[in-house]
Amino acid sequence: MKTIQSNRLSDTRYVVLLLLFSLFPSFAAASSVSYQESASEVMMGTFESGQSERFLQDIYTQLYFVPVWTTEDSITSLATALFEKIASDRTLDPTSMLKEDSLILEKDAKVLYSGHATLKEKVDLEFRISRLYNRYAEYSLYGSINWGAFDAQLYNLKAESITAGWVPYKPQTDPVTLLQEAILEGSLNEAFAGAEPKSYHFRELKQKLIEYLELQAKGGEWKPIPYSSVIKLGKSNETVPLIRERLKALGDYKRCEVESTLYDACMEASVIAFQQRHGLESDGVIGKQTVQFLNIPLQERIDTIRLNLDRIKWLIPRCTARHIIINIPAFRLFIEDSGVLNLQMKVITGKRRNPTPVFSDTVETVVLNPNWNVPKSIIQKEMIPKLLRNPNALRKERINIYTGWGRDARRISAGDVNWANYRYTKNLPFRFVQPPGDDNALGKVKFLFPNRFSVYMHDTPTKPLFSRTSRAFSHGCIRLEQPLEMLRFFSELNANIDYVKALKKLEGNRNEHIQLQVQVPVDVVYLTAFVDYNGTLQYRPDIYLYDRMQLSTLREW
Repeated sequence: MKTIQSNRLSDTRYVVLLLLFSLFPSFAAASSVSYQESASEVMMGTFESGQSERFLQDIYTQLYFVPVWTTEDSITSLATALFEKIASDRTLDPTSMLKEDSLILEKDAKVLYSGHATLKEKVDLEFRISRLYNRYAEYSLYGSINWGAFDAQLYNLKAESITAGWVPYKPQTDPVTLLQEAILEGSLNEAFAGAEPKSYHFRELKQKLIEYLELQAKGGEWKPIPYSSVIKLGKSNETVPLIRERLKALGDYKRCEVESTLYDACMEASVIAFQQRHGLESDGVIGKQTVQFLNIPLQERIDTIRLNLDRIKWLIPRCTARHIIINIPAFRLFIEDSGVLNLQMKVITGKRRNPTPVFSDTVETVVLNPNWNVPKSIIQKEMIPKLLRNPNALRKERINIYTGWGRDARRISAGDVNWANYRYTKNLPFRFVQPPGDDNALGKVKFLFPNRFSVYMHDTPTKPLFSRTSRAFSHGCIRLEQPLEMLRFFSELNANIDYVKALKKLEGNRNEHIQLQVQVPVDVVYLTAFVDYNGTLQYRPDIYLYDRMQLSTLREW
C-alpha cells in the first residue's frame, strides 16, 4: 500500500489530523495518530480492490484518507452532530428510511464501541456513516426531484405538439465540499445552514412546511366540505361553520365577534384572503372552485411545499443587487434590489400548449418600436392555415412577407405562394414581419435576454387581458402590464437611456435598439407554493401540470 502513496501524502494527512484535533476536541481526546494511520491503510486497500463506491473514494481522497467519523475509542463529535442533525430535521418524514437508518447506525456504533471492535469493524462503521452522510447531504442539497426523468416527460410532450423547456441549475455545493467546509468551520450545522438557498424566501417556506407538518401531526387531516350551492354575503348556509374551521386551520380566518351559519362581512374578508393566497378570483363568493381549494388535503399541500423547496434548490443563487423574477403560475414579475421588493407587475405568460420556458439569463437590450419577426411555429401552425383559406387574411394585421432574411429579400404578395407546400416543411424560406405601430403584437417596447428559447419581455396591445386572474395567453413570451415602468427602471440604471426622450420616440414608429450598460439578471421560475414579500404563504394553480409530472419522479428518502 505504501508504494502507492508518497511521503507527501502522509505529511498532508498529518496536517489534516492536526486540523481535526483543533476543531473537534474528541479527535484529540479519544483518538491517536496511530489509529488514523492504520485506518487509512485499510481504507486505501479497500479502494485499490475496487470494492467501494465512487463517493467514498472521492470523499476520502479529498480528505487524504483520514477517517472523520470514528476514532480508536468512540465515534467523533462530527458523527454525533450528524446523528443529531438528522434526528432533529423536522422536514424529514419521521418514518423516512433516513431517520430510521440513522437511529440504527447510532445504536450499532454504541454496541460496537462497548465491546472489543476490530480495526476493520471500525473502518466499516466509518464507511457506513459516510454513506448515511452522503444520502442526507443529497437530500438537503439536491432535494427529491429526478430531473432526468422530468426532462424525459417534457420531451414526450412533443407528441402533443407542446415544446416545453426547464433548465435546472445544479447547486454549487456538493456533499464532499460540504463535509470539507464542516471540518474547516468546526460545525456540521453551520455548513448545512450555509448551503441553504438564500433567495426566493426559501427559509420562510421551509418554516411553513414545518408548521404544516406539525398541524398534520396533531391530526390535521380534514374531511371534505360538502358543496351544495353558491354562498354569497348575507346568506346562511350549514357549511359556513365548517368553512370557518378550515380557514382557522389554514391561517386565513379574521376573528369575528359573532360565529354562526350566517355568511357575514367578517367571514367574507377571511374568504377573500384565502382566495387571494390561492390565485383565485377574489370576489368573496364561495363557489364550487373556492370549496374545491378549501378541500385540498393537507398532505397535498405539504407535498406541494416540499416540491417547491426542491425547485428553489436548483435555481441560480443571485448575488447581484438587482434581480428580475418572473413566476409563471403567479403571472407576476418582481424586481428585487438587495433582497427588497422594488417593483412588481402583472404579466401574461404562455398557454398550456405554448408554455413559457423556465430558465435564467440577463437582460441586455431594450428595443423601442420593435418589429415583430413572426416565429416559424406561429407561421406554420396559425398563419399558413389562415392564408390557405384567404390569401388576404394577414393584411388587417399588417403582416408583411419577405423572401428571406437578407438585405436583398423582396417583399411579396401572399397570393403568389402556394402555402400548402410550406405547412410542414422544415426550412421555411419566408420571413413574416409586422412593422412597428400601436397594433404591433410586441407593443411599443421589448426587453431582450438572448436565449435558445427565443422568448423575451415585451409590451402588448391586448391590455384588457391583464384584468383576468389566470393569464396564460401568450405563445411563450412574457407580456408586461407596465412596460414603461420597466423602461424607467432600466433608464435609472443606464446613462445611455433618457427616459423622457425615449417616451417621445415611442410616439413615432422608428425602430431603435439600445444596448444596456448595466445589465440585470432575469430568472423565469415555476413556483406553485412560495412565501411572498409580506411573509404570507401563497399557492398557485399548476397551469402546466409540472407539479404532477415532477411528483411522479420523486426519490424516496
